[in-house]
Amino acid sequence: MNMVYQTNRLILKILPPEYFREALSFQLRNQELFERYEPTRPGNFYTPSYQHSLLKIEFKLAARLTSIRFYAFLPHDMHTIVGTVCLHNVQKAPYHCCEIGYKFDAAFQRQGYARETVQKAVEIAFYELGLHKVIARVMPENTPSIRLLRSLDFMEEGIEHDCTLIRGRWEDHLRFSTLSPLAGDEPAPLTLPYTDTSSRNG
Repeated sequence: MNMVYQTNRLILKILPPEYFREALSFQLRNQELFERYEPTRPGNFYTPSYQHSLLKIEFKLAARLTSIRFYAFLPHDMHTIVGTVCLHNVQKAPYHCCEIGYKFDAAFQRQGYARETVQKAVEIAFYELGLHKVIARVMPENTPSIRLLRSLDFMEEGIEHDCTLIRGRWEDHLRFSTLSPLAGDEPAPLTLPYTDTSSRNG
């Protein structure tokens, strides 16, 4: 697995802590939108120090292949995060599965960027991490996310009641999943990510 990937229109990159300013700007621009669907953040979440620490933790988790978060950029602007996708709760034998989460800047939605990013992350999960199944959970009222998953052949498995505590309420989530086209083959061993030695602007 690599630290940087390129899709048709985007650069996907695992970020080192030095990108904390970009991460904070991304979160602040979309605070109201993201908080509709995510657990309540700690009081210091929207601070430079918290985002620096968070990126540091994410970088270490990616190196261990337990949680891998890519941040999406347009190739001509490596300082503005347009979205993020995360393969988390990566489980090895006998399950060979992970969960996927994603969110995109409101200014870059409805342009196919999220679909492009999620599709690439699923490919990484199957062909590079050797996983068998990718699972997604989405709130029933999040129609755009449901459409996105269905467009990528995720199948609805059912509803998980009181799945996640959001804004002080337990919220139901629909559970979707997709299976590797290599189903039946012996899963490939997980390989540690290649260390990115390029410059911060790369």
